[in-house]
Amino acid sequence: MTQPAIVELRDVTKRYHDKTILDAVSIAIRPGEITAMIGPSGGGKSTLLRSINGLNTIDGGEVIVGENRITQNATQSNDAARRIRRTVGMVFQDFQLFPHLTALGNVCEAPIRVAGKSRREAESRGRELLKQVGLGERFDHYPSQLSGGQKQRVAIARALAMDPQVLLCDEITCALDPELKHEVLDVLEDLRREGLTLIMVTHEIGFARRAADRVVVLAGGKIVEDGPPAQVLDAPQTERTQRFLQNVLG
Repeated sequence: MTQPAIVELRDVTKRYHDKTILDAVSIAIRPGEITAMIGPSGGGKSTLLRSINGLNTIDGGEVIVGENRITQNATQSNDAARRIRRTVGMVFQDFQLFPHLTALGNVCEAPIRVAGKSRREAESRGRELLKQVGLGERFDHYPSQLSGGQKQRVAIARALAMDPQVLLCDEITCALDPELKHEVLDVLEDLRREGLTLIMVTHEIGFARRAADRVVVLAGGKIVEDGPPAQVLDAPQTERTQRFLQNVLG
């Protein structure tokens, strides 16, 4: 039996002034599925992720995560968005670490302040997570003492500290040197093996081919292609996907 979707968008529309960023987008993500979202800049990928996590309001349609539902009704959606953010973690391109907190402090902040965990419990879990992402010797380092790849791994550990069912990653390797990108992508591959549901906006075509269960191409605010990596990346069906891949792969 096919599992019900853990994340579903139904005809989601988002506008900024007179520009439509998401144009009646519909997609269903199954538990444990790794989805790589690719496409040209400005196509709506980051907006889609932020809409899933309730960081953006929507102008039409609905976002469903588990039993929580976000619609264009702001009063109804605000409470749902807060509940969703307890089960859906997000990692950003620019890390967004607190500079005055150590790596461990960054990882423990939300579990203590939002989830109400004791400092002892949060720090124990935080140390486990930092070890998991390869930073077992960096507990007491501040962001200014870490490389870009290390900062991004702290950000991943921080998101995992809330025990999310879904992890959203928004171009998290875009600002990193090639060697540092591999540090972060290796962590994501480990998470894949653990069965975490992952939705990742990326230009890392090799990672998408190797690790994703499906590749979704978003352009002009619409999903123009959606399927297994071998199909979308090696035998794209639409001219827009073909043109994008030619520009990315050369």
